[in-house]
Amino acid sequence: MSRKPPVLADILGDVRARFAHVDTCPIQGKRIFFENAGGALTLKTAAETSAYYAAIPDNQGRDNPASQALMQVIAQGRADAMDFLGAHDGQIIVGESGTELLFRLIRAACLGAKEGGQVISSSLEHPASRSAASSWAAHSGREHAVIAHDNATGNVTADAYGAHLTPLTRVVTIIHTSPVTGMAVDVAAIVALIRATAPDCLIIIDGIQHAAHGAVDIEALGGVDGYVVSPYKMFSRHGYGLAWLSPRLLAMPHDLLAGGPADGWELGTRDTGAYATFSEVVNYLDWLGGAVSPEAPGRRARLAAAGSAIHAHEKTLTDAMLHGTGNLPGLADMNGVTILGGIDNPAREGLVSLTLADKTAPEVVAALAARGVTTHSRKADQYSGSVLEPLGLDGCTRISLCHYNSEAEIAALLTAMQEITEGNQ
Repeated sequence: MSRKPPVLADILGDVRARFAHVDTCPIQGKRIFFENAGGALTLKTAAETSAYYAAIPDNQGRDNPASQALMQVIAQGRADAMDFLGAHDGQIIVGESGTELLFRLIRAACLGAKEGGQVISSSLEHPASRSAASSWAAHSGREHAVIAHDNATGNVTADAYGAHLTPLTRVVTIIHTSPVTGMAVDVAAIVALIRATAPDCLIIIDGIQHAAHGAVDIEALGGVDGYVVSPYKMFSRHGYGLAWLSPRLLAMPHDLLAGGPADGWELGTRDTGAYATFSEVVNYLDWLGGAVSPEAPGRRARLAAAGSAIHAHEKTLTDAMLHGTGNLPGLADMNGVTILGGIDNPAREGLVSLTLADKTAPEVVAALAARGVTTHSRKADQYSGSVLEPLGLDGCTRISLCHYNSEAEIAALLTAMQEITEGNQ
């Protein structure tokens, strides 16, 4: 009889061993890390690879062995990113950050689309995409329509987009997962409506929050033109963003060196370490997919298996957080706790945001920190105000996890929250 393939929880020790500072901060000491939406833990191999390439003095494009090796590393990084994203054409570029790349892609879409018409975004979006769309819609002489998300679910639906679409819709921005509510948007359904109504519309996706919490499949999304991720939120390091561009977005007018190749989007010498560390992320996910799905037929299938395993494990953890584990009550049963987006929301991806009736979000974060649990407070500012202000909130506590977190860590969080809600300072 064949053995049942392991689930992620069965190999969690091996998973955690691959990450730096998984349970101890080099500055504050022992702690549980539930601030992953602000920046995930870093793979040890990514940190080592980054240091290795930072010390190499050679530039790309030279006639020497080191330069040629660097070019091969960059080419491999691009190929690995295409595998991760499930893209079969187009181009991978790196830039300063995910925010900077969203601005660049949205600018190119707005300036390169047919004249007139409208640009559509939603109030669920991070200002990286919403602000870029607003600015470049104005610069290109277009209306910018911002669709209101649903306050009760913390999400935005295809129907909400559909109510605003017209044949003159030129550019649409969509967030894949909200970093405030943690809810994943049905991107494929929205794209299908756009393509049926405005076939030539350019569609840019902010995948920054989603990428670490489940598989990405650009082909399955049904025809998008740009997809942006921030690798520091998916186990790599700070200092760069990564984007995929469709062939037609590549051809749009963009910043370009005079006399340079028409499809050149990267300005200046690239950081080889950026591409190399992204390869380490993809290699890790390839390993993880093979561990949980030994029969997966090929690399892309293993990457998809890793995404499914990550999503399933994180759902187990968020369910335990909300409903309890062992003899500990969940957040949903604690006095004064309100969960943003509802308690049992199938769109949730690895994140729970809450308010506590008698404490501000910074007070909750400080109380948890005193008990060795790192979380984060979101306030109604330029980053989160579009979600919090319609709820009448000036802030919330965000508890964000990743697949390397354990049920024992959830139990420690619940113990701490029980003490806080019961007034034990």
